[in-house]
This record gives sequence, structure tokens and C-alpha cells, in this order.
Amino acid sequence: MIGMSETTDPEGNEVAAVLTTPEAWRDFLQRYGELYVKVCADEEELGDLLDEDQLEALDQGGNVELWLGEAPARKEALAAAEERLGVRFPPSLRGFFLASDGWTRFDDHLDGVHPCGSVEWMRDSEAGSRVTATYASIPGNEEDVELFRRSIEIARGEDFWLLDPTDVGPDGEWAAYEFAPKYGDATQHPSFSALFRSGYESMEEDADEDMD
Repeated sequence: MIGMSETTDPEGNEVAAVLTTPEAWRDFLQRYGELYVKVCADEEELGDLLDEDQLEALDQGGNVELWLGEAPARKEALAAAEERLGVRFPPSLRGFFLASDGWTRFDDHLDGVHPCGSVEWMRDSEAGSRVTATYASIPGNEEDVELFRRSIEIARGEDFWLLDPTDVGPDGEWAAYEFAPKYGDATQHPSFSALFRSGYESMEEDADEDMD
């Protein structure tokens, strides 16, 4: 059975508030991008992302305003993705797609968040079906296999981001999981928004360590 840990958002913490509107997501993703180029991007990536003036500003400790996301998803495309999967996405995921139809800049083992048209059931994706079959072949993993089979794969790389449409909170958010097949570890979050924020918080911690 995979190791499971759970995170919760502290009550009353404005930073931990669930992001549900495109406007809130754009503001957050803008800040995410600014922090990403400071903490995570290597010299080659920075050369691709920034012009000379931006590189100079960054070198002097300033903030660089740039959009690292994608164009917003069209509402028609979002509706088509939901119809294809037979679900209505939770509020934070819908707001994200209407701000940026996918995301590719992460400081962890992810290639990126899928655009809405590429979201699929984990059991149906090439990598997801392979992981599901592997875990199904090992006795004692029945609960984990059921999670894989009922979850939507929202992001993939070396690790997976999964959303469970059968575990819905009072705010309409689905339980979200960060799953690392290499270690058999899954961390549960109360929403897609909280899952995405966890990466931002990790970058903040790295930034603080660099300043020490």
C-alpha cells in the first residue's frame, strides 16, 4: 500500500484561500512565474524566457513581470472536456483553465498541467494505465488501485497529479493527490488549488534558504 500523507489549509489564512476565479488565478500565476525565474530557472532557461533588460533587472534582485502560462481555455473547449469525461470540473480547476490552459514550469518532477483537452482518466493514459497495472499486480494495493482507476490525471511527469471526483468537499472541490510512483508516496490536498500552491510554497522555502 502506498504511503499516504495529508495536508490541510489553515483556517483564516488568506494565502491559502481556494483560487476559483480566472482573475485570482492570473494574479497567483503571475507571482508564481516571478518566483520561478528567481528560484528555479537555470541560465539556459532564463536566456530563453527573458530579454537582456529583464535579465539585468533579475540580476539586480528585482522582479520580472512575464506570463509563463498559456492562453486561457475557451469556455467551449472546457465544456467539451467535461462532456468527454462525464464530469463537471471543481471550481478551482475551472478557474485555472479559464486563466491558463495548462502550465509547464515546475520545480518538481512534473512535465506540466495538461490543457483541458488533454485531461484524462488515469486508468486510460499510457503512463497511468501502466502504473495502475503494476500496483494491481502487488497484493495489498487494492485501495490504491481503486484511487487510480477513479481519478482524473491532471498533470504528469515522473510524478502524477490526480483529482478524485468521488471525494468532494462542501465547497465543491475534489480531493487532490501528488503521487510519486518511484517511492509509492501520495500526498493528499483538499483541492487542486491547494495542490498547486504547495509548489509555490516549496519555491518560497528554497528562496528563504538561499538568503540565509
